[in-house]
Amino acid sequence: MESTKAALYVLLLVALSLSVLQGESTGDSRNIKKRSEGIHGKPFTLVGAVKAYTEESEIDSSISGLPYFEFNVPRNVTTTVGQTAFLHCRVQQLGDKAVSWIRKRDLHILTAGILTYTSDQRFQVIRPDKSDNWTLQIKFPQLRDSGIYECQVNTEPKMSLAYRLNVVEARARILGPGDLHVKAGSSVTITCTINQGPHDLGTISWYRDTEILKSNSPTSNEADSIPRLSIENNWVDGLTSRLHISNVRLSDSGNYSCVPTLATPASVNIHVINGEHPAAMQHGNKNTAPLSLSLHCALVYSFTIFIIKHIR
Repeated sequence: MESTKAALYVLLLVALSLSVLQGESTGDSRNIKKRSEGIHGKPFTLVGAVKAYTEESEIDSSISGLPYFEFNVPRNVTTTVGQTAFLHCRVQQLGDKAVSWIRKRDLHILTAGILTYTSDQRFQVIRPDKSDNWTLQIKFPQLRDSGIYECQVNTEPKMSLAYRLNVVEARARILGPGDLHVKAGSSVTITCTINQGPHDLGTISWYRDTEILKSNSPTSNEADSIPRLSIENNWVDGLTSRLHISNVRLSDSGNYSCVPTLATPASVNIHVINGEHPAAMQHGNKNTAPLSLSLHCALVYSFTIFIIKHIR
């Protein structure tokens, strides 16, 4: 095979020289149209012979393109504390290059290829077999994990694509004061809202002290058909949950907690009392105070007039 290639190479040089001497060349070897017998006994032009020789030589593998990033992936990612975060990096035509994830604030190498290079086991790269997707997974993210992360490819020069991770602390909030005084036999509604965090806000559970609460059906001895305890959830502009208790009883007193799956809980204390609302009673005392003072002043005035008359 080697002797054949060498002979072909010599033949090409001789043909090129003859074509130049005979004036058949225009000065550009690509325009030489001299025909001869080629490889495998087939006729070929000089250009065709060069192509055939190249294909038969050791330089017979096509050069693959350079790696490049796909940009149609989210690169500004928001998650809540404790909810696993994913940063997706897609690299096409990676070839023999390697993908690494770098934490920008301290230039710490988190992963290289499929290996983890940090003692923090919350960080891991996920890459399905033969996939172009190199996903950085961050379990139980904390506020301190917020910042810039880079997906890098070890080309020369280095390629990198930046991602921003925002870790927020979603908190539930109960509208109104932290202590509610409710008269026995009346109704009360507690409203809990969550408007922070990513689109998926999970669900909300309600507890009285340590007992989980659920909507119930009216009992047979209840006059109306409305359940005494009901829970209504609404996913508009966040997550809102309302706990409604009708015909409040003394046994309904306790600490009521709104416990979301993806946020910090909130609570309120309900005090069920017989008689007037404490605040109302205080308000009543304030209203009666001026009356008592007026009566006292009137008595003093009358007594003074009585004394003066008797002195005269």
